Order: sequence, then structure tokens, then C-alpha cells
Amino acid sequence: MKKIIAFAGSNSSNSINHQLITAIAGQITSCETTVLKLTDYNIPMFNIDTENESGIPEDVLLLKTEIEKCQGIILSVNEHNGAVSAFFKNILDWLSRTDRNYLEGKKVLLTSTSPGARGAKSALEYAKASLPRFGSAIVESFSFPSFQENFDSEKGRISNDTLQLGIDEVVASFLQEVQATD
Repeated sequence: MKKIIAFAGSNSSNSINHQLITAIAGQITSCETTVLKLTDYNIPMFNIDTENESGIPEDVLLLKTEIEKCQGIILSVNEHNGAVSAFFKNILDWLSRTDRNYLEGKKVLLTSTSPGARGAKSALEYAKASLPRFGSAIVESFSFPSFQENFDSEKGRISNDTLQLGIDEVVASFLQEVQATD
């Protein structure tokens, strides 16, 4: 069975991106899907001096191992001032130090959400442009607008039928690509 990991690029304890990713991952039955929380990993702020003195942090290597074991990644990025959060960018920086192509051959479904109508589109575009540099193939992307209006946090599900159909469509396309991997 193919393996998928899902995670949000946010370090908020109430992350709406994590809620979205959990709901999406919960729909998938054809693959072994694991939802990770990046805050469970103890990853310091990247600094070349830290790397030179101590090497790559153990938790960065643990996260890289999780990435190596999967064929697909579902990622939801949050937006801070028109870009991905510093928290997530830091993780990308550390992972790139382990291996420039640490996402080689990985199929990616990229999502984003925010309280606003743009659904963190700027962060989504940043991630779409940067992740392929590390070897990934962005299969699909989806910007989920106005999170509080379109998601039922108590039930952990999308409450807008039109947006649910859009998610269903990109998930189906993503799963088809993941299933086709060697």
C-alpha cells in the first residue's frame, strides 16, 4: 500500500491549516495516510554555525526519514505577510541541508487556507515555486478561502459543498499520481 504523509506548515496550536489537512487525510482510504505535526519535532532556527558545531539536528533527520518512506505528501501552508511562515521556511531550510533533493520523486498535493477570501494564495504560490527545487512534483494545489465560514471545526469537516467538491477533485487526481509511482 502506498504511503502518504500530511502536515501543515504552521506552528499554531489551533492551526486552521492543520484542521484542513486532517480533514483531507481522513477522506483517504486507498493509501496509508499519516498526519504529522511539525511542532512535535524539536528543530532550532537554522544557523550555519549551529550546523557546523552540532551537525543536522536529530529531529530534522527523523522528519527526512518520514519523507523518504512515503510516495505522497499533502501539505497545507499558512501565510504570514504574503509568504509562508518563518517556522515552515526554517524547516525547509534544514531539510535542504540534509539533501538538496530531499523531495525527489514525491508527489505533492499543496493546499492553503486563511480566515480571508484569498485563502493564503500568496503562500501557496511561494510553495508551488519553491518545493520543485527540492525534487517534488506538485500534482495539484487548492486555496481554501474564508476558513471559518467554510469549515466546521467542531465536526472537523468542510461545510461548503462546492469547496468539498473541489477538494475531492484535487485529492482524486493526487491519489491517481501517487498510485502510479514505482
